[in-house]
Amino acid sequence: MKLKGPLHSGVRMSEYYEDKLSAEGLRKCYEIASPRIRQYLDAEVRFVIDGVKGRGRVLELGCGYGRVMKAMAPHVRCVTGCDTSRNSLGLAKDYMRPRRNYDLVCADASRLTFQPGIFDAVLCVQNGISAFGVDRRRLVAEALRVAKDGGLIVFSSYSSKFWKHRLAWFREQSRAGLIGEIDESRTGRGTIVCKDGFRAASVSRAEFRMLFLGAGMRPRIREIDESSLFCVAQK
Repeated sequence: MKLKGPLHSGVRMSEYYEDKLSAEGLRKCYEIASPRIRQYLDAEVRFVIDGVKGRGRVLELGCGYGRVMKAMAPHVRCVTGCDTSRNSLGLAKDYMRPRRNYDLVCADASRLTFQPGIFDAVLCVQNGISAFGVDRRRLVAEALRVAKDGGLIVFSSYSSKFWKHRLAWFREQSRAGLIGEIDESRTGRGTIVCKDGFRAASVSRAEFRMLFLGAGMRPRIREIDESSLFCVAQK
């Protein structure tokens, strides 16, 4: 679905990432990142690698153009990337070279077509839980469904301590035309809102705990680098 003109308030965020914020546009968001944002991104990737190192089949929900996948691939047997954007997945094929231990699937992370219990780890990082704009309970339930018994479930969002850096980064993305104009009157308390309908919330410790307990898992919640909030559980 192509975006034409301003988005209405009920737009699915997946539509935004399928087209406007996808492929080269998405990669540009990371290329313009400040040193502090790059530190956050690197710390998040290191935490992910430490968690999945030596595992067999790993699924990343919302893989984009493969930024996290490429870093993970040398440390696992196989990594599967899932995204709703065919544009991003097309770029991922080039970005992942010369790695071969991966595959890519175009799908809604909250409505996966995989058989139950086939992944050793399921990841949803870099605030995908909010960025996707889908029902969070369904998203966590799907991650749990496709994980093996004993499999690792890893979700992340932003730490509240990182707010000023995060907001500055999104303002820079807006100035670069990668997202819409920031609606300053509606932005705050962990949520960034743009005038074209883009909305990026975050998930608190309490919200993560309730989500995972509701799915029958006992999560461990860790703050990394005063930037990421990770929720980790074992099926």
